[in-house]
Amino acid sequence: MRMTINHLNIVVANMQRSLDFYVGLLGMRQTFAVMLQDRWLEEVTGCDDARAHCVFVVPDGGGCRLELLQYLSPEGTALLPNTLPHTQGLRHFALEVTDLDGWYQKLSAAGVRFVSPPVTVPFRIVEGIQKRLCYCHDPDGVIVEFCEHLRS
Repeated sequence: MRMTINHLNIVVANMQRSLDFYVGLLGMRQTFAVMLQDRWLEEVTGCDDARAHCVFVVPDGGGCRLELLQYLSPEGTALLPNTLPHTQGLRHFALEVTDLDGWYQKLSAAGVRFVSPPVTVPFRIVEGIQKRLCYCHDPDGVIVEFCEHLRS
């Protein structure tokens, strides 16, 4: 038996705003879009009258897909603690990039607010890799880590 990560789900408040960020700004590719509804969705989510706009995007370099899901019914609400890095549960996902400083400058110039500029982890991680990283938030407050692995 094997296991891989198939996709990560992000519930969004405004699909177009999220597509502007993930596709327009980050350059991801939209691969699928559909309206989800009917009894199967109610059953799997446990939400009566569930209806949602679903769009999958994938980084240009490949890797794990992101499922952007805007619930039209029932509408959800944002929870401020979910935007904080120390709140329990799934808290961020990481995008490995080349030229971390270039991404930081490009996104900052576009108005993306970062928690800090890129920082270097003071020890080597898996297989002797030196890691640099920084955090920002997507339009719905999801923490996005941008990281660069420096291999010696």
